[in-house]
Amino acid sequence: IIQKLREAEREMIFNELKQKENKVINGFIQRREGRLVLVDIGKTTAILPMENQVENDRYNVGNQMKFYVVSVNLGSKGPEIILSRTHEEILKELFRIEIPEIASGAVEIKGLAREAGARSKVAVASREKNIDPIGSCIGQRGNRIQTIISEIGGEKIDIIEYSDEPERFISNALSPAKVVGLTLDKESKIAIAKVKADQFSLAIGKGGQNVRLAAKLTVWKINID
Repeated sequence: IIQKLREAEREMIFNELKQKENKVINGFIQRREGRLVLVDIGKTTAILPMENQVENDRYNVGNQMKFYVVSVNLGSKGPEIILSRTHEEILKELFRIEIPEIASGAVEIKGLAREAGARSKVAVASREKNIDPIGSCIGQRGNRIQTIISEIGGEKIDIIEYSDEPERFISNALSPAKVVGLTLDKESKIAIAKVKADQFSLAIGKGGQNVRLAAKLTVWKINID
């Protein structure tokens, strides 16, 4: 009878957690076991594998963080939950929490490209003419975006204004570099962006990061000339 009760309890916990799969949840750092970080998520302990950890994060015991639930499976000892801190959904969830205009739907996240722990580009658009989408995300004196940055370990975030026009969207995505000319091959989705000599390294970014994230965000192959 005791065994049956334990099995029923495990199954109940599993079914409850299964509903949180592919969602963002809160958890507390419990301890480290080698390269794994164990996270207390309430009724059970979840696993944060090394490949899902952000380099700049501090996984100190007791720290509360947000995690993306990658998978929930039922093992021989109960539910096995795999978490991630590198997933894009964590960033989207933080934007929804910290920015009322996004929570209400007045401002929409149209795209996101992330290299976890280093840099992200987030494309936003306003559904109302009198709302500035970039200003809403940054907040007074940058307080909103700074709160989000601190939650994800200091990762740099570029807020980009979305546009249906590829020329404008690609130019915006290459920010902070200033594009002076753009040639598009719409069939192959290849863009050649012209920048001044003093803007070239800024457009490429450290290790090609800026142009790489811009390409991922816009879904265009971008070459800098």
